[in-house]
Amino acid sequence: MITGLHTIVYSDDPEATRAFFREVLVRPFIEARPGWPIFDTGASETAAHPRTWEGSDQPYVQRHELSLLCDDLDATMEELRTRGATFAGEVDDRHYGRCVFLEVPGLEPMLMYQPLYSPAWEGPGGITRT
Repeated sequence: MITGLHTIVYSDDPEATRAFFREVLVRPFIEARPGWPIFDTGASETAAHPRTWEGSDQPYVQRHELSLLCDDLDATMEELRTRGATFAGEVDDRHYGRCVFLEVPGLEPMLMYQPLYSPAWEGPGGITRT
């Protein structure tokens, strides 16, 4: 039985990325071996989207994307700012939630959002949050 989802991010500066996850996002972790932390990401969900969108003006074919979910975007942003986090751009209201891009050392900015839907781990419900 599948019990979870393991994700890997490939960083241009893995030590800085690991420090950010540890010190700014304050994610609990274990070390698979010394110097190789595996961070707890909490509940997870997976969606399948098309690689290209018909009629889209996107100049590239999409690959994989990781997003961070939160219950209260404004409060989470404020808390992360107190730990040194910065954000790329402004908060954007999208059909699935309120979004912002979090700057992560060694990585492209990571989407962080407060979903308008009930996450899959909370059970069925569709778009219900306000």
